[in-house]
Amino acid sequence: MSIRKYLSSGSLHELSRYSRVADYSKGNVAFTGTPKMHPYDKEKIILISDPFSSHIFFYEFRVKDIAHVDELPQIVAESGESLAMVRIWVKKGSFGVRSEPFVTDDTLNCMKDGIFPSKRKGK
Repeated sequence: MSIRKYLSSGSLHELSRYSRVADYSKGNVAFTGTPKMHPYDKEKIILISDPFSSHIFFYEFRVKDIAHVDELPQIVAESGESLAMVRIWVKKGSFGVRSEPFVTDDTLNCMKDGIFPSKRKGK
């Protein structure tokens, strides 16, 4: 199943059997997460590593660098929202991007708020 077809398919409940078992670990590297289409580049996908976490990061890969996609069990939030999880096998030597969104703030404000554990209160 191609990654484009998987990402555009509506039903996430269909399971397909593989006719052969292949060892993708020899020429590929596995990444796990929730797949999403890239917002402006149809030649790329985004893979969100842990979508329900408060510390989110994601990967960006070119579709043509993906050798195979394995469906994994869905994950469910406490609210009942469920997301599909996949393991994608990316060809070794391919370029990818790992992004980690964060909120910018002044370091002094963070220290005043007691965010840094090395700063002791009362001193």
